[in-house]
Amino acid sequence: MTIDQELEAFYRRVGFGEVLGDRPCTVPVYTGCLLVPLPNIETRYKYLKYHDMHHLMTDYSVGRIGEGEVSAWELGTGSFFKSPLLGVMNLIALSTGLVLKPQRMWNAFVRGCNSKNLYGLSVRRAVDDNKWKNIEEIKTDFLEIKERKTIAKVRLIEFLMYSSIAMLIHASIAIPALILRFGTDLILKKSIIQAIKPVKRDDLF
Repeated sequence: MTIDQELEAFYRRVGFGEVLGDRPCTVPVYTGCLLVPLPNIETRYKYLKYHDMHHLMTDYSVGRIGEGEVSAWELGTGSFFKSPLLGVMNLIALSTGLVLKPQRMWNAFVRGCNSKNLYGLSVRRAVDDNKWKNIEEIKTDFLEIKERKTIAKVRLIEFLMYSSIAMLIHASIAIPALILRFGTDLILKKSIIQAIKPVKRDDLF
């Protein structure tokens, strides 16, 4: 299949719709046990296709842990330096992954340190011009292409810094969202226990 065909199959499989990159004005973002609607800003839409291609390249899911993993991977590849706003969106997803599976976030970051992302302008243009026929060809040129070495201490410090900022962002989003959910549940006459007890989900991975 071509890259666009692989993306279309991916969108159908995960329930995103038939149109490549088609999204509403807001997007639900995993924040702990909550799905918080955040603005689907232009930066996110601009890079969305390539982010989805990263899912296909790395085989990370679109669940809470999978989104955290692909975000940790992207940060490892230097996504923050391509676009600070893109980096912040990565941090939001990373925060939930850190709460659920911190070791997997670190592993994904290390994997990203040995890879390259598709966010550079010249790379995006090459993708759109069909330089690579399919995802497998892209994986050959971008995924884990650097020689595996012990991660430098500076990258460990970088990951710890990202993690700290991610948890601060998580708190700034999750606490107001939890209060809103709590108040809504009370208005709907649900008990306090029902209001604060997370719903068991099957999309963690």
